[in-house]
Amino acid sequence: MMSKLEQLRGITTVVADTGDIEAVARLKPVDCTTNPTIVLKALGTPLFDEINAEAVTWAKSQSTSGDALVSAVADRLAVSVGAELSKLVPGRVSTEVDADLSFDTEGSIAKGRAIIAAYKERGIERDRILIKLASTWEGIRAAEVLQKEGIDCNLTLLFSMAQAVACADAKAFLISPFVGRILDWYVKSTGEKYTSETDPGVVSVREIYNYYKANDIKTVVMGASFRNIGEIEALAGCDRLTINPALLEELSKDEGKLERKLSPENITPVDKIHMDEKTFRWMLNEDAMATEKLSEGIRAFAKDLQALRDQVSKRLAV
Repeated sequence: MMSKLEQLRGITTVVADTGDIEAVARLKPVDCTTNPTIVLKALGTPLFDEINAEAVTWAKSQSTSGDALVSAVADRLAVSVGAELSKLVPGRVSTEVDADLSFDTEGSIAKGRAIIAAYKERGIERDRILIKLASTWEGIRAAEVLQKEGIDCNLTLLFSMAQAVACADAKAFLISPFVGRILDWYVKSTGEKYTSETDPGVVSVREIYNYYKANDIKTVVMGASFRNIGEIEALAGCDRLTINPALLEELSKDEGKLERKLSPENITPVDKIHMDEKTFRWMLNEDAMATEKLSEGIRAFAKDLQALRDQVSKRLAV
């Protein structure tokens, strides 16, 4: 009997939500996705000692100094992690634009271009990379520009239909709706216990998937941030699912039957939503969960980005 992970791979593209080189080599996902938290954790392992040392050596050859140099080294390290992951997966690696640029369209565009150029210097073409941007209005506008330049984007920290519609209108390559973080908010807010079928995060992704397929939207839906395999099973058939190594291992050991839950052939017709900046901001404002989780997510990624920069500062000072 095939494991649930093998069955899932037959209907959904499986992505590893990790920078753990050994886990990626063992579990063989198609793609990998990273964020500042994952990069910080990866760089703290012995496997990346050489990469950390190389970055310090590179820094000494640069003409810049201070915060600009620290930021440049942090960027180099993030790309180095992505480059190592690209050797292990046949598909894409997502690399995130700095969280402190989440409300800076022009800054995000410039950073996205710089990330692609840095990968190019290592012989990795843009068709292997996704630029991750927060699903703020400004981040979505940056994605719209980058997509027109042939730079594919992954819109992350997505918690609402308003964000999903705006991303689709911008022709983003991929969105990452966060399942588990939505559940976290509702459990804390209501005190209720949810099944996989009533899980608010699962319900949200199903609604977005249905909206996209009903309106022939090509943007890829990639469920993310899972708390348990029940959420994953409830979204079996989604375009892509990005899953952490612990849950991938759990799925690989479970030989029960996996039922397909989402399919382009089983869609409920739904009208397209007109989205402009005013509508986006109002819809987001009316959704307390999405507003709070988006802000919280940006703060958390910014904190880990600063922690990475602090590490870089200490290494450069030695």
